[in-house]
Amino acid sequence: MAEQKYRIGTGYDIHCLVEGRELIIGGIKIEHEKGLLGHSDADVLIHAIIDAMLGALALDDIGTLFPDTDDRFKDANSVILLKKVYDLIQKEGYWVNNIDSNIIAEAPKMMPYIPQMKELLASVLGLESTDISIKAKTKEKLDAVGEYRAIEANAIVMLEKISE
Repeated sequence: MAEQKYRIGTGYDIHCLVEGRELIIGGIKIEHEKGLLGHSDADVLIHAIIDAMLGALALDDIGTLFPDTDDRFKDANSVILLKKVYDLIQKEGYWVNNIDSNIIAEAPKMMPYIPQMKELLASVLGLESTDISIKAKTKEKLDAVGEYRAIEANAIVMLEKISE
């Protein structure tokens, strides 16, 4: 990989809403009658951020690093996966400069939880909460998200070469 001062990556994730699961987004438990279906905790925001981080360095994606065929990752806490990926990013000589992200859901309302999400992510990544943008969007009743059947997230991450 050519050494560059800045590298940018994008990430995306979507999971179906189902009964009998907790709803965890941005590492925060959100009160809701349904949760997201997935092999891990199905945290769409953290998964999108992980893929953006990996994409910035042209590394494997989240599904390759933490496959759903591996029982070690069954119901895994995505915050722990994020920490593992950030360790990998730092070993490559980079740190996260900033994150811009969206959570797309019709319900529940995400805005009340966003400050907690930002604080948690900032603490894991050694950032200020002002280095992390999380916006709440809807699909205006369109597609699976708009029909209250799924939640999705996307993220852009800028990595910066660690100064020596």
